[in-house]
Amino acid sequence: MSKSKRLRELVAKGAIMLPGVPNAAMARQVERVGFDAVYVSGAGMANSTAGVPDIGLLTLTEVAHLAGYIARAVNIPAIVDADTGFGGSENVARTIRELEAAGLAGCHIEDQEFPKRCGHLSGKSIVDVEEMTEKIKAAVAARRDPDFMIIARTDARAVEDFDRTVDRAQRYIEAGADAIFPEALQSAEEFRDFANEIGVPLLANMTEFGKSQLLSFTELAEFGYRMVIFPQSALRVSMKATDEFLRALKKSGTQKEWLDEMQTREELYKLLDYDPTAEKWLG
Repeated sequence: MSKSKRLRELVAKGAIMLPGVPNAAMARQVERVGFDAVYVSGAGMANSTAGVPDIGLLTLTEVAHLAGYIARAVNIPAIVDADTGFGGSENVARTIRELEAAGLAGCHIEDQEFPKRCGHLSGKSIVDVEEMTEKIKAAVAARRDPDFMIIARTDARAVEDFDRTVDRAQRYIEAGADAIFPEALQSAEEFRDFANEIGVPLLANMTEFGKSQLLSFTELAEFGYRMVIFPQSALRVSMKATDEFLRALKKSGTQKEWLDEMQTREELYKLLDYDPTAEKWLG
């Protein structure tokens, strides 16, 4: 079974959690723990790989390359953040083909104007509904794999209002979107009410320190959401731990007190399916 078909099968059966990762090693950790799917964070790739903010600075080539590493490193489906589709309708068509070729099972494309901003920051602007629907139609027409999941993200809640967000979502469904991602809804009631209005699979973003109330996976599943992403959680935890370690190292000049907090060499090799005593590593 292809990963894209597996993703659709999972979503059809019920809700799934997708921890976000910025790289392939962390994706392997997600799979090893037992999650059914993984989310490739656009912010994570920009922040950790290029050291830049999440404002659309990575190119399609870079995203497809980095996300491809992640998709190929695991056996579970991976969904990637494709920002605004990297341009107009023609660019969106190429985006879908590149992400399919890289091994992704799906992606989401948003209705922000470029340059985009993080979905939980103020000052965003969004494109006309007609422009976004043309992008969705181009995405659907371009895919070679009919199971590749095209998720339409709308940032309208922060710019217009809740009712217009619902209206946009319905237009995006009519254009052919397989699922809807309402970004930055502002209360549990909004998440619930949005789910009551929309008849396709929904994706909820439980990012920290943003505009959305942090709801549990169980709560969102009960509302009807089928995909719940935690895009930056693992990266934030690891970055916090790294910062604390580096401060301690600068002060003491030794890492000895941190050995119990570290992944061991053996644990890393196990994660990578690497046996240093074998003649060859076959991946």
